[in-house]
Amino acid sequence: MKDVIARYLACWNETDPAARRKLIDETWAEDGRYIDPLADARGRDALDATIAAAQGQFPGFVFTLAGPVDAHHQQARFTWGLGPEGAEPLVVGFDVAVTDDDNKIRTVLGFLDKVPA
Repeated sequence: MKDVIARYLACWNETDPAARRKLIDETWAEDGRYIDPLADARGRDALDATIAAAQGQFPGFVFTLAGPVDAHHQQARFTWGLGPEGAEPLVVGFDVAVTDDDNKIRTVLGFLDKVPA
């Protein structure tokens, strides 16, 4: 699961649209769903658009893993940070990811623990 989560964060950090879409196709199930307080994206096209919107809102910021990945069966939970590379994250969240039998992400349930005012 650590590799799955690393690929998941790579999707959020990839700014080249073609490379990002390739990562999404390799990482997410076709009908994957991402849900957090600000978004509910279903399917790879919606996931791609959601990631592009987040990158537009926070240009130059990167997602980083902010602790260990706790996983069992086909699910993992982890904390992440979003901010300028090498700096204290301005946004901190907690996600739960569930994969399918092909080890592709089926669902991510996201929670925002720290957001800028």
